[in-house]
Amino acid sequence: MSGLDSLYQELILDHSKRRVGFGLVDEGPGVATSYQRNPICGDEITLRVRVEGDRVSGVTWEGAGCAISQASASMLASLVAEENGMPRTEASALVDGFREALRSRGTIELDEETFSDAAALSGVSRYTARVKCAMLAWVAFEDALARA
Repeated sequence: MSGLDSLYQELILDHSKRRVGFGLVDEGPGVATSYQRNPICGDEITLRVRVEGDRVSGVTWEGAGCAISQASASMLASLVAEENGMPRTEASALVDGFREALRSRGTIELDEETFSDAAALSGVSRYTARVKCAMLAWVAFEDALARA
């Protein structure tokens, strides 16, 4: 295993243990919820998005599953948790870019400047059985964003 792969593996394990955004906020104005489940492996997530105007101001979640699914949710929450929120259009573009890279079977790497810690999930794309694990939170985020 290369040094970079080892670092990425440690980052995934760290996020799966120290989960950013874990614990659902109360529902209310501007908050939308999505529940997603991967029936193949049993991973599941309930994710809530808070939208204020045209900006995503927060992501919280609860879930259970493998280290990849839990780390991916944590990385997503960390990425979206900007000081003044993230524009909805930028949030949608992130989901599209993440999906494209994860479906690429290793031919597209996630840019670390754009995806921050989530770039560590690039290697998952080489293992098609694990792509759904990494995508679960992002699909929930996309769904909740559409509902908000």
